[in-house]
Amino acid sequence: MNKMLSAFTLALLLGAAAPAMAAQDAVPSQTAPQRQAATEMMATVPNNALTVSTYYNEDVYDNQENKIGDVNDILLDTDGRISAVIVGVGGFLGIGEKDVAVPFKALKVAEKSGDRYLVIETTKEALQAAPGYTYDRTKGIWVPATKQPS
Repeated sequence: MNKMLSAFTLALLLGAAAPAMAAQDAVPSQTAPQRQAATEMMATVPNNALTVSTYYNEDVYDNQENKIGDVNDILLDTDGRISAVIVGVGGFLGIGEKDVAVPFKALKVAEKSGDRYLVIETTKEALQAAPGYTYDRTKGIWVPATKQPS
């Protein structure tokens, strides 16, 4: 559910840009040079750039190629840079899974037989021992998980 909500949130963010761009087009033509100066367009994209889909909803492995979790969300800072990822660890088919935050720079992309996969230098046990987070749908943010009464 969090995966679907995250994808929906990303789609909403991208969709929110369209009305703003349409509003810019309604500005009188004498301000057109100012609009062009404020928005840079790229003639090419970097050859070594990785797409968000390289990370989002992908499995995460340890250095011994054991699956230890999966990426459930990607968090951006206020400057639009990816700062953290939410990794789901444990559980079965998403039930009983614990979500933990790890720095984005901790994930590395490895390749084997032409397939890319994500590697993190940690263990499943270390992820399970890390502080957990839950997604607060009312605020649209990840918050520290509270322990359930025993």
